[in-house]
Formats: sequence, structure tokens, C-alpha cells
Amino acid sequence: MIHAGHETSEMFSLEVVGDLVREIDPDYWLTEIPPNRWDRAWTEFQASGTVEEPRVRRFPEYMDGLFPLSRELDFEVIPTAGWTEPMSDFRAAYLDAYSRDPAHAEGWAEYQAAAEASAEALAAGAADDPRRIHTDAYDEAYDIRMRTYARLFDADLGPGGWGPINASHWANIERALDRHRGERVRFLLTYGAGHKGPFLRELRARDDIVLLEVAPFLDRLSAR
Repeated sequence: MIHAGHETSEMFSLEVVGDLVREIDPDYWLTEIPPNRWDRAWTEFQASGTVEEPRVRRFPEYMDGLFPLSRELDFEVIPTAGWTEPMSDFRAAYLDAYSRDPAHAEGWAEYQAAAEASAEALAAGAADDPRRIHTDAYDEAYDIRMRTYARLFDADLGPGGWGPINASHWANIERALDRHRGERVRFLLTYGAGHKGPFLRELRARDDIVLLEVAPFLDRLSAR
């Protein structure tokens, strides 16, 4: 997912997201929503057709995709995000202080260089092209930045570091997969595109998962 980018992109618009989900037709939709935020959001939607829960509202793909589609398709939502608000607040404050600390000028410059190199590699294709996003090349380009980020910051960020937060997300995802092992069902997993590489490495290590490429589903949309 490209989050707010879906609201302005033509290639990966919210309409494309909706049509893509219809083509995939999942039994379970694993979301980048924390478990402790989901019940309120779902209750609000069921009661009024709107969602005020702030963490959920920040994701257009859920507000304008998942919730309306829940009235059309038969899937169960499983919230799997390991995010917490204190973790996010600490991370933002830490990175702001680090960026302004002369003692960390060299480290910050290294991170900025990695971010620039990552952006340059990502620019080899359109940033909002869903076909490009769903490739190993995209993951490798994104990882240029995040490998440096993890090396410089993870030890101090603790649970909010890149490695730890992906591990927290994955633990929730894995529990959902294990709970439905052997049921021959289809899972849709939607997170920010940068998380895809770490998750695919875990998914490819499992012997009970058949990974479906996104491109054929996009082909069906194009053929309409």
C-alpha cells in the first residue's frame, strides 16, 4: 500500500485498490491496524457508517476500501499491526533530536545519503506503479535506506526500530496464519509497501503458504 498516495495516484488509486481486492477475493484480510484499535473502528462503522478512530482513519485504503468492501465481499478482518502510540511518539522525538545533535552529524549524514540512494533506486520505476511495487527490485531499493536506518537507530529505538517493529507485525501475522493453517483459504495482507520485503522473507520460509503474484490480478483489471 502507498497510504495517502492512493488518494492522488492514477496508477494505484483507491478505485484500483478496490477493484484489486475484488479480484483477489480474500477470505481473511490481514491489516496494518493494531488489534487494540480495531474494535472501536468496526463498532463505529457498524453503527454510523463512519470511522473516527484516529489510527485507522489515517489509512485511505481502509477508510475508502476495506470498510465499504466489507458490505460487498465476504471476508474477515484480522488486525495485525504491532504499532503503539508511545512507540511512535518516542521514535519521532528521538529522530528529531538525533538529526539536530552535532555529535550525530556524521551518522545523520550517512542516513541521508542512504535515503537518497534508496530514492534514486526506487526512481527506476514509477513510485506508485503497483506492478513495480510488487517486485523484489522494489524491496531491494527500499532496503538500501532501511538497512542503514536499522544499523544506526534500532538499538536506541527499541520496539520502535525497523527490525523490532517488523518482528512485532510479523508475530501477529504469523499467529493468524497458524490459526487457520490447513484451511485452504486465501489471505490478503496489506501494509505500507516498505514492509513487504521483510514479510516476504518470512512467508517464503513457510511450507504451508502458496504465494500468489499480484501481476495476474492486475492483468485481469487491465483486460476489463
